[in-house]
Amino acid sequence: MTVSLETPALLFSATSLILLAYTNRFLTIAQIVRGLKKNYDDNHNKNILLEIKNLNLRLTLIRYMQLFGVMCLFLSVFAMLLLYVGQQTIGIYLFGASLLSLLTSLGISFWEISISVNALRVHLKDLSEDME
Repeated sequence: MTVSLETPALLFSATSLILLAYTNRFLTIAQIVRGLKKNYDDNHNKNILLEIKNLNLRLTLIRYMQLFGVMCLFLSVFAMLLLYVGQQTIGIYLFGASLLSLLTSLGISFWEISISVNALRVHLKDLSEDME
């Protein structure tokens, strides 16, 4: 099996966009946590504390999503370097590791989105009970 120098480069645009999306999710959740913390300091509501705990888990997952996304990009660039200097076998293995990193990042992203959807359903459940 041979891999050309351009093959690992295919991940650059996709990985860059994914990392941007992860960063936006992180910033949005961080802003929500700050607001909830201020609200908790004023009211000491246990529901707010549970929401903050949920958001803290999501922030941790986003950190790992970013870590594996950056590792994907790093390994992809390193694979390109090895392919450039003629180290085909090692370059192929590093490119494979890059793909595994991307797959791991996307898997964690799916987990984080599932947590987010479940949290939103809890809020919507309260609204649907009021509408009945």
